Amino acid sequence: MIPIQRFALSFLAGSFAIGSGLLHPIDVLAGEVRVYSGRHYATDRQVFKKFYLETGIVPKLIETTDMSIIEKLKREGKNSKADIILLVDAARINNAAKAGLLQSYRSEKLDKEVPSKYRDPKGRWYALTRRVRIIIANPSKVDVSQIKTYADLADPKLKGKVCLRKRNSPYNQSLVADQLVLRGEVETRKWLKGMTSNVSEPYFPGDIALTRDVARGTCGVGIVNHYYVARMLAGINGSRDESLARKVKVITPNPAHVNVSAGGLARYSKNKEEAIKLLEYLASPDGSRGLAGPTFEHPLNGYSQAKELRGFGSVNPDKVTISQLGEYNAKAIRMMTRSGWE
Repeated sequence: MIPIQRFALSFLAGSFAIGSGLLHPIDVLAGEVRVYSGRHYATDRQVFKKFYLETGIVPKLIETTDMSIIEKLKREGKNSKADIILLVDAARINNAAKAGLLQSYRSEKLDKEVPSKYRDPKGRWYALTRRVRIIIANPSKVDVSQIKTYADLADPKLKGKVCLRKRNSPYNQSLVADQLVLRGEVETRKWLKGMTSNVSEPYFPGDIALTRDVARGTCGVGIVNHYYVARMLAGINGSRDESLARKVKVITPNPAHVNVSAGGLARYSKNKEEAIKLLEYLASPDGSRGLAGPTFEHPLNGYSQAKELRGFGSVNPDKVTISQLGEYNAKAIRMMTRSGWE
């Protein structure tokens, strides 16, 4: 069972507490909004704190995994107290919408701030931050000059040198869905067969573990989300991981597959007006940068200028929409399974 972390503004001797910092009291509360979040970053709380200070609306946050949130919503049904759902993958937010867990609404601010490819055509969800699926390589194990695209990982020259995260990773599922849209079923099947045949190590449970083994030379090349490497370079995971991250070469394919974290209005929201205001704030330039900056994600518009990302190369997102990633998710999983992706 995944533990659920609760976080809320509460009365403390005439002030409000958010995380470990005290807020100045205000005369009148403007309401509250309950958030079920799959974003498990403590730094997000500073963004909610700023929203509260600007609006007086009290965010009440429950943090757990995407799948736990979806299960919780289905179990609660009409009794759910959720107003906003925040999830960290395109397929997950699309599946939540398809399951009837989100409701449609229109917001001129959100339509203005969120590019059309990063929002649901039916208005059920909007992206908040962006993540790039990059290639990492160990220059002592592979010729990095010969690796430029995801397709290159199927090259027979990389036999026994490719490492991948497990099939159940939503990030890999969305990558395969992305390739299905761009390359079609026949070419994607060939790519999957070639890439999985190059795998020799057991499939990894997470991107950080995979990055460590590429750095150590256990693997020659792999695919991870860009911010995991950036966090390691920043020393967030400790000096050992920082040292390991410096040993890998980051290759950002051109064009690159981009995934998102996104938010939507819960189907049974009881604080709809306040929820929309929070979503509008989170998708605004200040809100999106506030979420993305400390986690080394990219905001909706523009890119992170963190020094840890300077060696990653420029990002040229491909033309696949987030809705398409959700649409092709089921087929992607079936093809991954048939290819032997464990």
